[in-house]
Amino acid sequence: MKAAVIGGGIAGLASAIRLQNLGYEVSLFERNHYLGGNISQMYRKGFRFDMGASLFTFPELIDELFALSGKKRTDYLTYERLETINKYFFDDGTIVNAYADKEALAKELEDKLGELNYRTLDFFKKNAKLYKLTLGLFLEKSLHKKSTFLTKKLLKTLWHFRKLNIFETMHQNNSRTFTNPKTVQIFDRFATYYGANPYKASAMFNLIPHLEHQNPAYFPKGGMYSIIESLTALAKDLGVKFFTGQKVDEIIVWSKQVRGLSVNKKILDFDVVVSNLDISNTYRKLLPLHKTPKSLQKQNLSASAIVFYWGIDRQFDELNLHNVFFCEKYKEEFETVFEKQSICTDPSIYLYISSLNEPKDAPEGFQNWYVMVNAPHNAGQNWGKLVKKTRKNVIKKLNKVLKTDIEKHIISEDFLTPLKIETRTTSIAGSLYGTSSNSRLSPFFRPANFTKQIKNLYFCGASVHPGGGIPLSLLSAKIVADLVKKQS
Repeated sequence: MKAAVIGGGIAGLASAIRLQNLGYEVSLFERNHYLGGNISQMYRKGFRFDMGASLFTFPELIDELFALSGKKRTDYLTYERLETINKYFFDDGTIVNAYADKEALAKELEDKLGELNYRTLDFFKKNAKLYKLTLGLFLEKSLHKKSTFLTKKLLKTLWHFRKLNIFETMHQNNSRTFTNPKTVQIFDRFATYYGANPYKASAMFNLIPHLEHQNPAYFPKGGMYSIIESLTALAKDLGVKFFTGQKVDEIIVWSKQVRGLSVNKKILDFDVVVSNLDISNTYRKLLPLHKTPKSLQKQNLSASAIVFYWGIDRQFDELNLHNVFFCEKYKEEFETVFEKQSICTDPSIYLYISSLNEPKDAPEGFQNWYVMVNAPHNAGQNWGKLVKKTRKNVIKKLNKVLKTDIEKHIISEDFLTPLKIETRTTSIAGSLYGTSSNSRLSPFFRPANFTKQIKNLYFCGASVHPGGGIPLSLLSAKIVADLVKKQS
């Protein structure tokens, strides 16, 4: 039996590894000459930059792929646990260290923000219970199969359904839980992991901070792209065939069943096809004879980002591996992104400096800065103008907080926009997570990992269930492999 995977993002690589382990002869097609999708890298004037995902959590999902393959993960990839996940900076000079340890974090929030210790610990305890209730049902199984719901676990989940707070927004739930607006802002930020607006997204997303602190963040040796390199090496050792620089023209369907692919006008036979492309573009570009589902025709899209890659000619000892500089008017920032389709003049800034943990990423005494702000998906904006304006506002904010002149220390520069993301990864309109999660019930209505209209066609990655980010993308590959196994 032959299987094809379209797209070499992390979900595509994980799908290829899982299908090869199921006994399929797997071929992976990637139109770019590099693998990784949104997880890529760039070299500029002695600096190396991770270009996409920068936070590594739930490494056991990576470990599982090596264990499944009978390989030692340490022969391919090593990583170290972070004691401090994020460092938060506020305009009034307040600095909060988000320690990985929940007890230490609770003490920090009490010391810096006056947030009573028990409130933070109760928040994590409550969400730990909710996570245990929902993991198997919502994250590891397809929500579009009846068999998922015909279990005792579902009945237990339904019994506690009101505790999931699905009819509350993240912000409402956090405002009810915490007393200091700064604490609320810290926990509201987790909505951005999904490209969502915390003032509209379901409070269910408060499971994310639980995940981050239950099994804290890690840093992979060599940077984030080493994850892609290790999975590629594993897949090749298992026998997966790679075809980079190969654009798939069409998914061949006959009698409502996948028959193969058209690649460079050549027909190739396959029994199973898994698309790691954005599901909307899979229909629009690779299934020309099949109508795009109505739910995808009218979909609201997630947020995107503008990222600056700066080579800095000095060290900033006050900075951590991951840093966040908050704006004062958080709600206004999300309204500007989602309603005005623009970027506010005082954006929150995420700053990632991999050279702090991987010295080879920058010349000695220098730092590589990955500077990201929330942005709308591509809707025809003048990105040249927006980049210029945003760069000016970002530098102004960083100068104020760090009390320096950043401009004179930038010796290398590049940037990424939603338009570039759309071009490089085929994500719909450059959105990072496909369908928007800005509704109370959105966790339950992400696109399925399969289609009833075409047998043996499956979908993985950020645009489908269970969602975006490295852990959920890896879980989408696990769901696809389970579906293929049951179908076989």
